[in-house]
Amino acid sequence: MAQAPEEPQLIRVRIPKGKEILGVVEQRLGGSRMRVQCLDGKERICRIPGRLRRALWVREKDIVIIEPWELGGDDKADVVYKYRTKAEVAFLKKKGLLKNLEDEF
Repeated sequence: MAQAPEEPQLIRVRIPKGKEILGVVEQRLGGSRMRVQCLDGKERICRIPGRLRRALWVREKDIVIIEPWELGGDDKADVVYKYRTKAEVAFLKKKGLLKNLEDEF
């Protein structure tokens, strides 16, 4: 029997909206804190909020969405989302959202 050709799998990729910014985790600092290089050129100290602490495991070189703090300066932020698969990261590159970070990969 001939197999039907596989259809490309449809994936839904979360895109930053509002004040959210894409970034790459550079260094884990301990606890739930990390240093993130953001697409706007700034380096921020980010934390994982309590509601996501057990659900979100972040390593160095992971692509994340962060939301800068309104109070306390522009150098701190919360990690809102982590891209889990290579297909999601490939989609972001294809759409041109990771232009500033392509030299790191």
